[in-house]
Parts: sequence; structure tokens; C-alpha cells
Amino acid sequence: MDLVAPVVVEPLRGRRCSECRQGPLQRMIVEFNAPVCLDCADLGHLVFLPRGDTALTRRARENSALWAVVVRHNRRRTRYERQGLLVEEEALARAEAACLADAEARARRRARDAERRAVRDAGITAALEAEILRLFPSIPAERAREVAVHASVKGSGRVGRTAAGRALDPGAVTAAVRASVRHVDTPYDTLLMGGVPRHQARTRVAPAIEAVLRAWRYGGQDGHGRDRG
Repeated sequence: MDLVAPVVVEPLRGRRCSECRQGPLQRMIVEFNAPVCLDCADLGHLVFLPRGDTALTRRARENSALWAVVVRHNRRRTRYERQGLLVEEEALARAEAACLADAEARARRRARDAERRAVRDAGITAALEAEILRLFPSIPAERAREVAVHASVKGSGRVGRTAAGRALDPGAVTAAVRASVRHVDTPYDTLLMGGVPRHQARTRVAPAIEAVLRAWRYGGQDGHGRDRG
């Protein structure tokens, strides 16, 4: 048998119950074109559940032996619009408990997911740091860590988060180190702030960048395995 829920109206103007004469009514049903208060309609024991939480509404409705739809007339749209439900108080309490349990479960799942992402992100950073140290054995360890952390920030779009960076492509790793040198070890940022166009500024600092990279890559050698002393 299809269920037909009672419809309760929130009147736009003061109305009185046609049976008990109480009013003005906050909510009412209409019987034979006359307003009837919820107590007279045997709905007074129900509690109001505003619309908005779909899961809570569904559970409260399923747990309530008697429930009603609450509507209000929208004059501008010339139609009745749903405001929520009237449900049994015990049904609402059970629904709220179930939703709370779900919320706690979701929170635990989010925490586990965050922990897994943190472990994965730490692995990406550690792998990038190790590759920086391999390519540039004379780079200070603290600087290698700083470059790796900066380049692998989640959602940054930086080298460490690209496919090449995650694959530890030497060109991508070197690009991350070069970017750090450009901003930290050269006057590049100062040139930009002084109005020097970006491409000109990069050209001016390029020799200094290559000198730092060469020193970090070869240490005290000239790049061909020969001491520079």
C-alpha cells in the first residue's frame, strides 16, 4: 500500500483552528477548506525537522510510524515549497544517533586517509632529497632537505609533484635545485623588484647559478675529475 503523508501548512497570516479556536497557528492542516491545529489533527506530538540534511531526514522518516510534510506558500513563485518534516521524537533521536555514528566513522576514515597521504608524501620528499644528494653530493644536507620539501608540496604543481619529479628524472631534480639557487643565492628577486624583465634577470644570474651547481656537483673538482688546486 502506498503511503500518503499528511501535509501540514505554515500559514502566511494568522489563522485559528476551526475546532478548538486556538490561534494564531504556526502550523495547521486543512480539512474541508478549514484550518485545523496539529493537536486537533492528532499530530501535536510530532517534532519539526527542518529540511537540509538529507541523511537525517531519510532516517527520521523511515523510523517514524507517523510523519507529515511541512510546506509554505511562496507568493513570488506562486507555489508551495517544502520546509521539512514532522516526525516522532524518538525516531528523530534514533536518526540523529545513526548520523552521528556515520559522522564519526567518516572522521576516522578521513584521518586514516590523511595518515596514508602523509606517509606517501613523506616518501616522495625523502626520495627527492636522496636524489638531490646523489646528483649534488656537495650540497649542504639541510639545503637538500629544504629543496626537496619545497619542491614536493602537495597541490603546488612544483617539480616534485610532476610525473618527471616523481620519477626522479635528473633534469627535473636539477630544475628544482636550480630554482632554489636562483632565488636564494643570486640577486634574481632583487632584480625583478627593480623592474628588470624576467628573461633579462635570468640571463644575468645564470653564470652564478651554474657556478653554485658546479660546486655542489663536483665539489673541489673541475667537472672532469681533476682537482682544481
